[in-house]
Amino acid sequence: MSISKWIFVSSIMFFLLIPVVGRSAESSADVSASQALKESARKEVLANPKDAAKEDEYVIGVGDILSVSIYGEGDMAATTPSNAGSSTTAKSSGSAVEVRVDGDISLKHIGDVKAVGMTLTQLADYLKKLYAQIYDDPVVTTVLLKTNRKYSVMGKVAKPGVYPLNDKISLVQAIANCGGLTQWSNNEVSVIRQNIHEKDKKMFKNHEHVFDYDDFLDGEDMQNNIDIQAGDVIVAH
Repeated sequence: MSISKWIFVSSIMFFLLIPVVGRSAESSADVSASQALKESARKEVLANPKDAAKEDEYVIGVGDILSVSIYGEGDMAATTPSNAGSSTTAKSSGSAVEVRVDGDISLKHIGDVKAVGMTLTQLADYLKKLYAQIYDDPVVTTVLLKTNRKYSVMGKVAKPGVYPLNDKISLVQAIANCGGLTQWSNNEVSVIRQNIHEKDKKMFKNHEHVFDYDDFLDGEDMQNNIDIQAGDVIVAH
């Protein structure tokens, strides 16, 4: 083979071996949001006036099991929490992540973020700001899978016991959930509460709120049908 032909063939082989340059790329790096961004985004979401109307929405607490996902990207629960091996390690499995005792959850790409004290809507808004550093206009969904919050029902009801507090629930609804009052009840119910907010102090005397079911059925004192809080003990007399 002549030198000129060898150069021609070699040139063809060289160009065939050059990889084709793509028009898009996806980073495999585990990108983390800075602590400063996390703090500023959280303050911004919590200070947003539009969330003031969501006072009845469930507030995330320690021990809650959440699902966090992004549309088109899937589950964001970290497979290995960033502080694995510590006593506060979150339990992450599949699409579930537990709120640790420090109030944090561990998520893919952004690490540990504070979830306790926020509503599910606020958490979704908060995570959208953080994941916007990685994904283009992410649609974040947060779901409460299991709650660690409970209330107790005792006395003359069909099914006394301990019940999960998954959402906003009134005293009448709580009584209905346990099968209602028995025929031996005098239709008077007490709610015992240890931690009383300032706005509820008028309703409670010595940590006890008395509710007359007969008055409620007659359309009287409707305001006495208070919302149940975690840790409340309902006693049917």
